[in-house]
Amino acid sequence: MSWEYIQQAEPEYIKAFWLTLKLSSVGIVGAIIIGIVTAFVNYHKLPGRRGIITYVEIARNTPLLIQLFFIYYGLPSIGIKIPAEETAIIGLIFLGGAYMSETFLGGLKSVPKVQIESGRVIGLSAWQLSRYIIFPQGIVFSLPSLAANIIFLIKETSIFTVIAIPEITNTTLDLIGQNYRTNEYLLMMIISYAIILIPLSLLLSWIEGRVRYANFDN
Repeated sequence: MSWEYIQQAEPEYIKAFWLTLKLSSVGIVGAIIIGIVTAFVNYHKLPGRRGIITYVEIARNTPLLIQLFFIYYGLPSIGIKIPAEETAIIGLIFLGGAYMSETFLGGLKSVPKVQIESGRVIGLSAWQLSRYIIFPQGIVFSLPSLAANIIFLIKETSIFTVIAIPEITNTTLDLIGQNYRTNEYLLMMIISYAIILIPLSLLLSWIEGRVRYANFDN
């Protein structure tokens, strides 16, 4: 183990760290928005529901690797060329949106029917039921799966290496190829992912506990 190689690689890993964080943050936010919208449409059986079901099935049953290949290498054959970073974000939103959709839909369906019926009895409209009863509780019920999906999507950024984005995994592979110092660079890769994932996992668990306590124990 050579600390000299580790110190020399620090600037590269710092760049890769922030790039990974940027791409995953934008992709996750986009996936959550897509997930909420599609889950709402699916739950209320609004027009477009069949298309959403088809999208979810396609996205969840095809690897992100294949999706990225199609967007980055396939679309240029019909005149559509998308830069690598935008391709990564689109792929993450496409895949993540499907998982988030199922997560939020499961949360909405977990709201007790008796509360929905009680809301109808006191004269709440469909919109008011969604706003005051179904949606707030559905989000709370979705939190465990939501946290798992966020962690999953961050890990999926390692696939971006196939389109030559210098994120953490790609940077590690490049440095190993240049200097043949596998142990040092694998250690740096593990540390980089740990810095992102461990605090985030603890934060999400804390938020979940606080929200559940606020909604059900007070």
